[in-house]
Amino acid sequence: MGNRNLLPEPLRDPNNCQKDLIPGFNYSYGYRPSLVAGIVFCVLFGIAFFGHSLQTVRLRRWTSGLLTIGALTELIGWIGRTWSAQCPYNKNAFLMQITTLIIGPVFFTAALYVLLGTFIAILGRGYSLISARMYTIVFLSCDLISLVLQAAGGAMASMATDNGDTKLGTNIMVAGVIFQLVAMAIFTLLALDFVRRTAKFGIPQEYNKILYALFISLGAIFARSIFRAVELMEGWSGYLMEHEVYFIALDGALMAVAVLIFLPFDPARTIPKVYRVVNKESAEMSDFSASI
Repeated sequence: MGNRNLLPEPLRDPNNCQKDLIPGFNYSYGYRPSLVAGIVFCVLFGIAFFGHSLQTVRLRRWTSGLLTIGALTELIGWIGRTWSAQCPYNKNAFLMQITTLIIGPVFFTAALYVLLGTFIAILGRGYSLISARMYTIVFLSCDLISLVLQAAGGAMASMATDNGDTKLGTNIMVAGVIFQLVAMAIFTLLALDFVRRTAKFGIPQEYNKILYALFISLGAIFARSIFRAVELMEGWSGYLMEHEVYFIALDGALMAVAVLIFLPFDPARTIPKVYRVVNKESAEMSDFSASI
């Protein structure tokens, strides 16, 4: 933080709860966050966290675990924004939300990568250009790189907001988001190729709803990542950054869709059931598809 002696008395404590705008010292967000939006998204991500946590404990599936971590990350971030609605100058609240909301979608994409890899492992190598193992190695490695870049950049940018030197941290965040977008674009092409092959070889009927959910979630994350990349490239005083409605619609709402869609269409409940039938009956794919 910069020289605190130059700050007004209420702002010298980073954990302050100064509510009213002080002339010459704008809020870190450029606005005072909406309390209503904060509460709504805390409830939504709380529901997602509870639901996927329950499935993780009951079924012990990677997809459920990753969705749980992502929902928890988003929940923490929106708790930070709700805190900021009450204490908009509080640096701890600002740091809390910026470092979590930038990385939350990484866990959702990881769940999608694992999910498509699971499809390939169950249905067979002929359904994909690459093996299920390669999905895990390549795309989860990309997710890890993206996670590190976005988390580090977010922390650096947040801690530098007082002196205005946020460029390095912001650039690192942008690099992480763009890296994630590139990985997702490649994954999308492979997922579309998977769909093309299912038209040829067939697929259990129970899988269709999970595929729909995968593409809805993927589309939401992709749109959100494009928004965040543009927002960050505009800078901290850019139009998108200083108008909360875009963040609510193109980040919060889209991420809620990305994780909540898997509560009614949960792969952890569907895929193991079908997989056990395949192992038990040792059916050929055509016979298996027809029997579902």
